[in-house]
Amino acid sequence: MAIASRRLTLDQFLELPEEKPALEFVDQVVTRKVPPKGKHSRLQTELVERLNQAGRPHKLALAFTELRTTFGGASRVPDVSVYLWNRIPLDATGQVANDFREPPDIAIEIASPEQRGNALTRRGLWYTAHGVRVALLVDPLDESVLAFRPGQAAVAWRGPDYIDMGDVLPDFRLTVAELFASLRLQ
Repeated sequence: MAIASRRLTLDQFLELPEEKPALEFVDQVVTRKVPPKGKHSRLQTELVERLNQAGRPHKLALAFTELRTTFGGASRVPDVSVYLWNRIPLDATGQVANDFREPPDIAIEIASPEQRGNALTRRGLWYTAHGVRVALLVDPLDESVLAFRPGQAAVAWRGPDYIDMGDVLPDFRLTVAELFASLRLQ
């Protein structure tokens, strides 16, 4: 749902103060991201921990939560963004920069009950059309993961299927069942 009564430019949008939940800018329209709830937050945490376990030890990649990424004429806030180590923007002091103006290598969105499947599918397709190497849509309702890659048909994974991101993060090993088992605190 659009929240701005007038169309803005990307630069005008980026001048707005940050809000919670985050605002996003696509096609000159400002929308508010759906705030995360319990399952969403738990899956997001599990993914970031697992991604960083695979990517950080050898300085291959780093995962970020709710990171504003501005590229392709839009400014979005994926639930999880993964950047290869050598692509992480740094500021003049050598620290992680505040502004990320290049697409992540992996963008992950976790569906909330209020979100529509087609809108999330369009988002995954948009990511890969604008430089993201792998876009994942995690759906807690049916415990599945949908993967998008540029120039390829989307692939759905369930249960014992591995979430395959080996082309970007070769050491990442997690099945769909393992991901959703993180929701059970037994």
